[in-house]
Amino acid sequence: MTTAPVRSPYALAEQLEGWLGDPHDPANPFSFARLGALDRAERFPAEACRRLDELGLPRWFVPEALGGALRSAEELSLIIRTLGRRDFTVALAHTKTYLGAVCAWVAGADDQARRLAGRVLDGAVVSLALTERSHGSDLLAGELTAVPAGPGRHRLDGEKWLINNATRADLVTVLARTDPKGGARGFSLFLVDKSQLAEGSWQAMPALPTHGVRGADISGISFTGAEVPADALVGAAGEGLEIVLRGFQITRTLCSAMTLGMADQALRIGTGFAEEHRLYGRPLAELPQAGRVLAEAYADLLAAEAVSLVATRSIHTLTGEQSVVSAVVKYLVPTIGDETIAAVRQLLGARAMLVRDHADGTFQKIERDHRIVGIFDGSTAVNLNYLVNQFPVLVRGWNAGLADTAGVEAAAGLDTEVPPLDPGALTLYARSGCSVVQSLPAAAREVSRRAPGTPLAALAERLLGLAGELHGELAAHRPSARQVPERAFALARDYTLLYAGAAALHLWLHTPSGRWSDDGWPEAVLTRLVRRLTGEPDLDDEDGPALDRLLPALRRQHAAGRLFSLLHCDLAEAGRPTTEEGA
Repeated sequence: MTTAPVRSPYALAEQLEGWLGDPHDPANPFSFARLGALDRAERFPAEACRRLDELGLPRWFVPEALGGALRSAEELSLIIRTLGRRDFTVALAHTKTYLGAVCAWVAGADDQARRLAGRVLDGAVVSLALTERSHGSDLLAGELTAVPAGPGRHRLDGEKWLINNATRADLVTVLARTDPKGGARGFSLFLVDKSQLAEGSWQAMPALPTHGVRGADISGISFTGAEVPADALVGAAGEGLEIVLRGFQITRTLCSAMTLGMADQALRIGTGFAEEHRLYGRPLAELPQAGRVLAEAYADLLAAEAVSLVATRSIHTLTGEQSVVSAVVKYLVPTIGDETIAAVRQLLGARAMLVRDHADGTFQKIERDHRIVGIFDGSTAVNLNYLVNQFPVLVRGWNAGLADTAGVEAAAGLDTEVPPLDPGALTLYARSGCSVVQSLPAAAREVSRRAPGTPLAALAERLLGLAGELHGELAAHRPSARQVPERAFALARDYTLLYAGAAALHLWLHTPSGRWSDDGWPEAVLTRLVRRLTGEPDLDDEDGPALDRLLPALRRQHAAGRLFSLLHCDLAEAGRPTTEEGA
């Protein structure tokens, strides 16, 4: 790869796309045909991962302050999105190292973080081992123990199961019970170097067959009297669960990039079919029903992208609110992705089920693979429940009009660089609420000032009215630790849609309008989001014009072979560094 990172995250993604080569060349290890064949054979994509190592991609798993190339979560997000667009098994397998290392980046001692950084830069694979066979995502029930074993050492006993890269990893970050009584302060994290363990003290567990990502190393690891030194402890004893949850605020947000990559490719396959397949003497894309399916899928994908862009940049600019934002993203974006992929499946019909005879079987692989995104790093229910627990702070923040205006503007202003991440600012609860939502009244006023009397201004006002009603219902909710009513989950779901609408408006307001390839996108996005919030049926005479205006942009981006994205614009083209400038 280059000797220095490209400054523009999007330019880095385009450069990576070029390095991956022609996806339709069967001789290319990153081709759809080769990767599809590996999936059918349930074989790990070793050659593709080796090529990524040779390109130097692991440098973007290490923060720049530790000698790596990673300057912002936005860069890593676009790398993940580009890999996910090509093949999710490769994306999951290769970028798992960042997930395995993030706890050390967040809370590790300086010398520990630097040692790990050196190992990652040398090509070491790192895994994160949290879950166990009997307890799933209930981390407080974990039984793997770490007990003192002499001065400055701990002995690990137990197993972790359903772990990505557990067998391939050189190092594993392990959550272990250090207090027999358990509880929130009863667990600690250990960075375990397999090569330093005594022979016979650990064992890789067999790989597990899975419905999606069939070639991935989804396995487990067991320890029997495995002794680790004092410097294996990440953070302080008893802080393991808190560190994991703080790390999740980054990785849950980055999961949105996986959805965007796969949904982009699914929509690309559907659009290609609609352009080539003719019915009644016309391309299917020009028939009203098919065109509407494509436009709605595109609008939903842009809504997911708006959420992802603002939330990912918020890691740096609204760090103390990321406990709320990451839960919003981790629920909403994979959910929209599932629905988008399902809509394209209906358009493709039987072709969606073919494993090799249409588009190299890529669509059916995407549909299988994407289902896992809503499960790992906290399932849909876990993230909605996390939001339910923060209803009181969200209501207080809304009623008080609390908002970090500068943080919102920096998160939504795509032409500005974000500041370096301060991991110490990550907190388990967003004490002031969520600024992106809480600044919605000011955003709606500004939209009305800039575009008075337009459908977009009307939609912004409608969204603001719905926000007031929703916060009223949130205020009426009475928390219960054991029995969370179904209505609370529905309110949490609506809050994620409200965040999406606010994020879209902030992007439109705080990024110069000349940047957008199609300035009508926010109307289409908000039209869809408001319908989801109200449950009202789509009305062709009201919703149709905004969606119809969006369809040509989709077809242009498909013809150009580029990401289906808000990121295409004249200003971005003028400001994109050349290969020499980025080298």
